[in-house]
Amino acid sequence: MIFIVDFGSQVTQLIARRVREAGVYCEIVSSKSLYKHIRKTGCSGIVFSGGPASVHKSNTPKIDKRIFNLNIPILGICYGMQLLCYQLGGKVRISKKREFGKTLIKPSKKSVLFSGFRKGISSNYVWMSHGDKVISLPSDFKSIASSSNTKFAAVENKKKSYYGLQFHPEVVHTPNGHKIIENFIFKICKVKRNWSMKNHLRNQITEIKHSVHKDQVICGLSGGVDSTVTAAIISKAINNQLTCIYVDTGLMRLNETKEVVKMFKKHFKSRLIVKDSKKTFIKALKGAIDPEKKRKIIGNLFIKIFNQEANKIKRAKYLAQGTIYPDVIESQSFHGGPTSVIKSHHNVGGLPKRMKLKLVEPLRELFKDEVRKLGLEMRLPKKFINRHPFPGPGLGIRILGEVTADRVKILQEADNIYIEEIKGAGLYDKIWQAFAVLIPIKTVGVMGDHRSYEQVCGLRAVTSVDGMTADFYPFKAEFLSKVSTRIINEVKGINRVVYDTTSKPPGTIEWE
Repeated sequence: MIFIVDFGSQVTQLIARRVREAGVYCEIVSSKSLYKHIRKTGCSGIVFSGGPASVHKSNTPKIDKRIFNLNIPILGICYGMQLLCYQLGGKVRISKKREFGKTLIKPSKKSVLFSGFRKGISSNYVWMSHGDKVISLPSDFKSIASSSNTKFAAVENKKKSYYGLQFHPEVVHTPNGHKIIENFIFKICKVKRNWSMKNHLRNQITEIKHSVHKDQVICGLSGGVDSTVTAAIISKAINNQLTCIYVDTGLMRLNETKEVVKMFKKHFKSRLIVKDSKKTFIKALKGAIDPEKKRKIIGNLFIKIFNQEANKIKRAKYLAQGTIYPDVIESQSFHGGPTSVIKSHHNVGGLPKRMKLKLVEPLRELFKDEVRKLGLEMRLPKKFINRHPFPGPGLGIRILGEVTADRVKILQEADNIYIEEIKGAGLYDKIWQAFAVLIPIKTVGVMGDHRSYEQVCGLRAVTSVDGMTADFYPFKAEFLSKVSTRIINEVKGINRVVYDTTSKPPGTIEWE
């Protein structure tokens, strides 16, 4: 176990992903709960993340001093390094010259932290992002790397196995960053590579069998990656004790229901209930335009219908959810910062209180990329495992304005053409998420010799690592022209197509 202490860095999750990628299990915890976690499970190493705070302020997060008496290796990154040095007797001050972005450092060849570096000056570039800097080291510490702005770009206390980096090794802009993290894990913490999807699958199956015993489990199936893999693990563990419920809201992608049912019958040994509720959802959404109102209508109705079907299942004591690790992290305020709600999320997370069921969450410890690896480990179809994220409210929030059956049909057809062309061009796996939206604006067009007055279709495609930040995909003009022509020619009701070039931030990936 490696514990990562979250001090509010936007890239804390990247540290965890780098550790997991190296084959070592880790968890993100708060500075307040770190000591309690260590006493409960033990650990082989600790990483202090970066963050926006300054060690000089009284209300900034600190580390429980008892941690320094446990003889556990520590790696401090950016704010984490400053805090490590400050709490052990060093001095930190606001730098006259701040460092942000690509910076050249001179690492020490003698430090184990920098062993095995790729040769060449380009490999000594790192990514800096700080305003404070360490100006005096605690006793038994020494500098192991410097930059033009500071002689303490990296430090170590070899005796205690404490290390500090003023830069960020977890980001791709630090070429040797992954090597630094691996050196800390394997050469300093001396842990073994024992975290794999094969091991996780085996452990989860054993745990599910033990906890569920002979009771029934209910799982909401959407056809998305998380719910599909969740259902697959539980089905493999308890077979016919699992019942999956698929609520057809009518707001799914084109032919989605048929594809989900076909996949389920081929790969699962459990029971599937398909509830056709298309007309019910369209009726409930009549007149609703505000996106938050639409989300609540869809979410509440989904819960109501799911609840009705679930109550028909006897001896059901467990509800399976596709909760993944970023969901867990985002639901907890590790560093005490205020969080604003950008938009509410539709999830069956509202079900347990109403249904009084215990939760089964086999993906709770996994990042999205790990969920995909687990799905492939179970030999689930790549078509489902590698598909782009799809929002819980479905097309209800991709149809801007009122949702009607006709507008759903129009968007389904346009979106299908768009994704079809992306796959045909071999671009699907290079894009994090791509989709079409229907805009409630009509524009004048000319089709043949006739005037048209129809709707506008917006296309969105972004590249991202985890969805927290994103940039638009730079399609070639020829590709966009081909997609636009097909949509206008083949989808009745659209006469204009536009492409969204907004990054996140300032925009969100979805339009609503």
